[in-house]
Amino acid sequence: MTSLKKIIIQSLKYIVDNKKIKLYAYVIMSNHIYLIWQALPENDPLKIKHSFMIYTAQYMKMELIRNNQKYMKEFKVDKKDRVYQFWKRNAMSIELFSEKVFLQKMNYIHNNPMKAGMCKYPEDYKYSSAGFYHDGTDPFGIVCCWG
Repeated sequence: MTSLKKIIIQSLKYIVDNKKIKLYAYVIMSNHIYLIWQALPENDPLKIKHSFMIYTAQYMKMELIRNNQKYMKEFKVDKKDRVYQFWKRNAMSIELFSEKVFLQKMNYIHNNPMKAGMCKYPEDYKYSSAGFYHDGTDPFGIVCCWG
């Protein structure tokens, strides 16, 4: 599902490059993502989130129809307003109100692939900002240093 991860990266890059957000931390797993971002002034956080979810869902749907139709059934839902659903209806958002909470959430995010057995060290996982905080590696050019 690397192609779906690339769609998410492209979308994040777009909103970073267009100065909608600062992205401080992320991890893209096979069935979920975690993001720590901050909306920049003059941008509505709810609109950014909504646009991100709609854009990525549409492109993921097109990618699966084109190249992996067998996976489409995993996203099929019995809803009146849609046939497929890629994101949770009410994706959780929480305010990181202190440095301690921020660091706890960032560490949790970065350790996710390691806990899932996908890598030995958090910074080894390609679709994560852990490398950025370990040695400055940011292959997608989307992370902004926190602190």
